[in-house]
Amino acid sequence: MFHFQHIEYLLALAVVPLMILLYAFVIRSKKNTIKKIGDAALVNQLIKDYSPAKFFVKFVLITAAFVVVVIALANPRKPQGSTMVNRSGIDVMVALDVSKSMLADDIKPNRLERAKQFVTKMIDKLPNDRIGIVVFAGRAYLQMPLTTDHSAAKMYLSSATTDVVPTQGTVIGDALKMCYAAFNTQEKKYKAVVLISDGEDHDEAAIKITKALAAEGVMINTVGIGSPEGTTIIDPATNETKRDAAGSPVITKLNEEGLKNIATNGNGLYQRFTNTDEMVDNVDKQLNAMGQRAITENSLVNYKNFFPWLLGIGLILLLIEFFMTEIKQFNKLPKIMTKKQPVALLLFFLIPSILFAQNNNTLIKNGNDAYNKKQYDIAAENYKKVAMKDPGNEKAQYNLGNALYKKGSAEEALQAYDAAIKISKLKNEQSEGWYNKGVSLQNNKKLPECIDAYKNALRLNPADEEARFNLQKALLQQQKQQQQKGKDDKDKKKPKDDDKQKDKKQEDKDKNEQPKPQPSKMTQKEAEEKLKALLQQEKNLQNKLRKVDAASPNKPEKDW
Repeated sequence: MFHFQHIEYLLALAVVPLMILLYAFVIRSKKNTIKKIGDAALVNQLIKDYSPAKFFVKFVLITAAFVVVVIALANPRKPQGSTMVNRSGIDVMVALDVSKSMLADDIKPNRLERAKQFVTKMIDKLPNDRIGIVVFAGRAYLQMPLTTDHSAAKMYLSSATTDVVPTQGTVIGDALKMCYAAFNTQEKKYKAVVLISDGEDHDEAAIKITKALAAEGVMINTVGIGSPEGTTIIDPATNETKRDAAGSPVITKLNEEGLKNIATNGNGLYQRFTNTDEMVDNVDKQLNAMGQRAITENSLVNYKNFFPWLLGIGLILLLIEFFMTEIKQFNKLPKIMTKKQPVALLLFFLIPSILFAQNNNTLIKNGNDAYNKKQYDIAAENYKKVAMKDPGNEKAQYNLGNALYKKGSAEEALQAYDAAIKISKLKNEQSEGWYNKGVSLQNNKKLPECIDAYKNALRLNPADEEARFNLQKALLQQQKQQQQKGKDDKDKKKPKDDDKQKDKKQEDKDKNEQPKPQPSKMTQKEAEEKLKALLQQEKNLQNKLRKVDAASPNKPEKDW
């Protein structure tokens, strides 16, 4: 079925009625001019070689050429072969534990980094599958919904740290619920969860939820990160060994039994982390055993474009109009041709502009191919060429920002995102530009600017949950920075030992010069009543806090 790639260009066809009105105005003007001359016989003698029919045909040719060129710019196309391009794949949700126990270094450099390495290689092993990410600790959050954009999945994975979830613990049950919510609930096949955790807490609800998901056709595979012997945890806030309420060092151990039970009840495979490549191969085999379904991907359709043929037709119509005269005698062609220079100029400038647009599309396509192959330098170079030639090309600016971000050129990426935001006319596209800018700023620790970017993204698209989540994460990071800054400022204000001694001497020296204290105007009885009132207020506050703590759901027993 035919459709237009750039249907917005068809708005230019609104010029055609204006062209018709202009033609009618010219014809009327000619008639009025003839009447003003006066002598009809003389006028007919002067214009005997003029052909109104040919003038009309020339107008039709120019109008038709304009219409054809506009349609060519909109690029009518149709899919080659079938309109349904299928691939075989499944939906895979990755549930990644980001609790503080994942910072244990019984697996070097630590459990979390090795888990992210495993997920990265697993994504490369599943090119035809849709991937989603859920991070969890004391709560579970959807980090990224199901997508075939594996580059975006890796970007979100790299930003997963223990700070993204403020509540500590290991709520595996909530993570499984969040994974299930991300699936298409109308299907009972082709869905899998890969749970990566140390299983530190005993989540009693996890087995019950696992059985429910298995009944819905979801396969749950588990990966145990850590060692059964366990090790201590270094608290990133203090850079010291984490201790429990009793003051003893916290020892975090791999809960293999719990993870095995989840895999068994979820019809999946349990693996203890050893060799990354071997584990990825085992997971791949397990997922392939599920069977795969055909998934329609419009982005993979190869189209047959018809704009070159239409441009050729438009060129032929303009050439015919160029060589056609308005006189009845062909021997006067040279005299008439000298009046057609504007048409020649139009033809001269029109064709290069069309070729220019096609060249830009080719460069963008080459850049996209290089980007998908992780050749970000080559991709950025292609996008830059388009942006330099056509600064108003939104697609080039937006893709340039992504490529520069990937290659580590943060400042240049921000400039490209700003250009894309300025060019874009649609709110959703502007929101995406602000969101990408926020991610770049956040990874470069520019929290105030990053927070503003996420806020702008949400103003334009309030339904963007990813922007909302990242905004909350950025605000939390900013709060920690401000607390640390306040602590540092307080340390700077503390006087040194020499200053203390100096101040003490000055205090002794000026002791006799200090004013004498004034007697209190409050009686002893009033003071006692004031003290009782303060004690009662404190008691009421403590009672209120105890009630709030008792009512808080899912209160974690541990903070790691």
